[in-house]
Amino acid sequence: MPPRILIIGQGLAGTALAWRLWERGVPFVIVDRDEALTCSKVAAGLITPITGMRLTVSWRYTMFYREALGFYRRCGQRLGQRCFFPRGYVRLLKNEAEIAKWHKRRRDPDMQPFLHPQVPKLDAKVIHEPANGFQQRHAAWLDTPAYLQSSRSFFAELGAWMQADVRPSEVHDDETGVEWQGQRFSHVIWAQGWSAEKHPLFNWVPFQSARGTILTVEADLQGEERILNRSCWLLPRPDGTLRAGSTYEWKFDDAHTPAPEQVQQLEANLYSLLKVPATITATQTAVRPIIKNQQALMGTHPAHPRVAFLNGLGSKGSLRSPWLARHLIEHLLDGGALDPELDLQRNQI
Repeated sequence: MPPRILIIGQGLAGTALAWRLWERGVPFVIVDRDEALTCSKVAAGLITPITGMRLTVSWRYTMFYREALGFYRRCGQRLGQRCFFPRGYVRLLKNEAEIAKWHKRRRDPDMQPFLHPQVPKLDAKVIHEPANGFQQRHAAWLDTPAYLQSSRSFFAELGAWMQADVRPSEVHDDETGVEWQGQRFSHVIWAQGWSAEKHPLFNWVPFQSARGTILTVEADLQGEERILNRSCWLLPRPDGTLRAGSTYEWKFDDAHTPAPEQVQQLEANLYSLLKVPATITATQTAVRPIIKNQQALMGTHPAHPRVAFLNGLGSKGSLRSPWLARHLIEHLLDGGALDPELDLQRNQI
């Protein structure tokens, strides 16, 4: 009989791990606290190649995007629900310094696969300064709440999903496997996001997580469906609502209560993008799991080979989780080598 694996956490990382095991026919149980607000549930699911203030191509974007594209399409077919939406992405430049930087960056060879040959052509009645920008190719967004909820239902029907708050002290491992609630497993994979910084086996991992807030907005974009970005991003959804974000707060006490000044700045950024009236109908706040100086980390604990870890995906969970999950499962089941830059054991402090 193939090994049975215990996955702790059903966010983007845990869900991708579960799908990878299902694809291989390996039995698993995924256990989740089922909290209303988590980073994965709040996430807008943006997948964009050219990002940040420095206008650089996201790390290993082509590799991650190719894997994500096929993965989410297959998931949608299995679930009978579309969750992944390729979309045009318009980056608008906010000042003269950014415009000058872009004129230099746009000539770089790594940019060329992602630059759309046509100018964006935005409605000047809807968007401030619509001519100062460029359009990207190979961008998309994942409807993360729909993907997570439909995946949960799929796994629950298999008897492979449970609701529980698993404490590290309840999970025991030895050289032959792992035990939890009287059940035996070959491995346990902890994929709990930023709360892993309190896990006694992983409290040495240098988490530097950031609280972020996203707005739900109503505004008439006159049929515009592309993702827009100037100082903040704006995502039109099929239900007619918009999501806008996001903030980064590096120091916080409460995971779900943003600093008022952060929300005010996000609102100001939104109004600097839109000319049309906008009504903010909701805010959602959660904490992104970020590991200092790392894109993500995965692998087994150096002293507990049956205890594995996948974490630190930050704001790139929708993009990177399919590739990372496949490689971790191949490592656990087949002995495949982990990428040195992502290997938990190679990146110990």
